[in-house]
Amino acid sequence: MKLDTKALRYLTPEDWRVLTGVEMGSKNHEIVPTTLIAQLSGLRGGSGVHKCISNLAKVNLIARVKNAKYDGYRLTYGGLDYLALHTHQKHSTLYSTGNQIGIGKESDIFVAASSTGLQYVLKIHRLGRISFRTVKNNRDYLRHRNSGSWMYMSRLAALKEYTFMKALWENGFPVPEPVAQNRHTIVMELIDAFPLRQIVEVPDPAGLYSELIDLILRLAGVGLIHGDFNEFNILIRESKETQSKTESRTLERSDSATKIEIIKKDFQSAEKTSPNPTSITLTPIIIDFPQMISIDHGDAVFYFDRDVNCIKRFFERRFHFTSDAAGPFFSEARNLIGKKGAKRLDVEVEASGFSKKMTKELEAYMREVGVDRDGDRLFDDKNDVRSSDSEGDSGKEQDRLDGTK
Repeated sequence: MKLDTKALRYLTPEDWRVLTGVEMGSKNHEIVPTTLIAQLSGLRGGSGVHKCISNLAKVNLIARVKNAKYDGYRLTYGGLDYLALHTHQKHSTLYSTGNQIGIGKESDIFVAASSTGLQYVLKIHRLGRISFRTVKNNRDYLRHRNSGSWMYMSRLAALKEYTFMKALWENGFPVPEPVAQNRHTIVMELIDAFPLRQIVEVPDPAGLYSELIDLILRLAGVGLIHGDFNEFNILIRESKETQSKTESRTLERSDSATKIEIIKKDFQSAEKTSPNPTSITLTPIIIDFPQMISIDHGDAVFYFDRDVNCIKRFFERRFHFTSDAAGPFFSEARNLIGKKGAKRLDVEVEASGFSKKMTKELEAYMREVGVDRDGDRLFDDKNDVRSSDSEGDSGKEQDRLDGTK
């Protein structure tokens, strides 16, 4: 769905209280009764509440359900978007939103910025979107689901992704830096990189392949399996280096950079007259973590093997590279747990608040609707944030969260 922030500036404090009241009521009601909205908002006088309800309905933040047994409203995804953006704005995390730069099966990706002009990625989880499109295939599961539960699942997906991303970032893994999470949204670092699926040729396929396999094993060493480790969920950041000067955008804190000492064709003529040879550093960045599981999970072997095979198939198909080495195998990965003093991040994440109950609820959803078959498209083909033109466009079209430009 389109993210339209123009109405944000026109909402009054009373409107926000009523919208929050609808959100609170949605925890136990698919359709929140109007009388309950008035109670939860804490506003005095029925006319004021009805005026706020009318204002919110006009901009599709709440919706009235036809043929309902009682008078009431449901919270829309637009309303949930506004509540999350309003919180990010109050916490001074976000100041403006820009172009949509990608779309996943159940998420939307936008460029955003802080009040200081620092650019971020805003990821909005929208679980339920693909499920409603395949309602015939999932009828038994959907019979017990309403809009409120889809929003709850979206919150869980965002919380899980943020929690894992934060743990990985703090332990030196090449992931975007997590900035904030609220409701079904995540704010993270904007990565200047290409998705692996868009790359046609690399100087050293064997080196990059080895680096990606090492990342799978490194994750296993801290008790984690990505679960969706493929060309959609791997970014490749490139940097040019010389002996005297480094022109680098790589993760300096990460030890996972693949350094490829090779003269690139584009620079060959310049290097003939330059005393300093140019080398290319490629750094893989991992994204998208809602499917990540513990190595102790019942399906860990399946997901580990799938991650490995996804990389093998992609390199064979795209770069015509096949590794001579068999594996790696799950038994090898299990032997890496805790080596060199590595922490069990799966245990750490659970201790941080993302409980087993939450994990089971989210896994049940993803299993039923098949979300874990290919990754979210963080960057689409037409909006590559690595290009200077795209970056310029996103900056020009950013809208402040108060509605002004």
